[in-house]
Amino acid sequence: MAKLRYFDASTSLNARNAAPVASHSEFLRTGKITRTTRAHWLAEERRYLTHDEVAERTGRKLENAGAKTHQHINGFHRSIQFPKMLFHRTLQDSPHLGYCHVTASRTKFARYEEVSWAFYIANFYADIGDNDNFFHKIDVKYSRMYFAVAIKPGEHTPEKMTIDRSVRGNGVLFRTDDPQIAIKNVLLLGARNEQLREIIRQL
Repeated sequence: MAKLRYFDASTSLNARNAAPVASHSEFLRTGKITRTTRAHWLAEERRYLTHDEVAERTGRKLENAGAKTHQHINGFHRSIQFPKMLFHRTLQDSPHLGYCHVTASRTKFARYEEVSWAFYIANFYADIGDNDNFFHKIDVKYSRMYFAVAIKPGEHTPEKMTIDRSVRGNGVLFRTDDPQIAIKNVLLLGARNEQLREIIRQL
């Protein structure tokens, strides 16, 4: 696949979106008829961005989204509070795509006595793959994906934590493009008793 190139469209967009001066009001004010055309954006004027610049911008957006989501989750009930653990990764050769780690915790999950898990936001939708190729079938039609995976300490990998695939066969606790469903699922994972879980289920 050809290496993607990115350019900064902000300058050209500002020029094209500048409010045009109405010719009749200009004539009444000065007595002159303005015949200039709106500025055209030429390919030569493009300022191409490096992949590092794109990755930095992507990371800022992802972490802002992660911080807002964390705030929504912790604002639900004082008995359900999660640590703020924001960090992001962008995809190699596609730095406009990435994901952000929002929080992590431990909980009793289904028939599993205690499961360590991590909650993420991505700016695309995809299947969760194995550790060598974490995402499969990336679909950029969806602007967000929210997902939580069971985690365990990495044994033979450079990563400190890896997906615990002994949980549910693939380690995925939930995956959705709906922020309300995502928050509800995270709250269910964090609820300490069945009474609170029942309240959350009815939301």
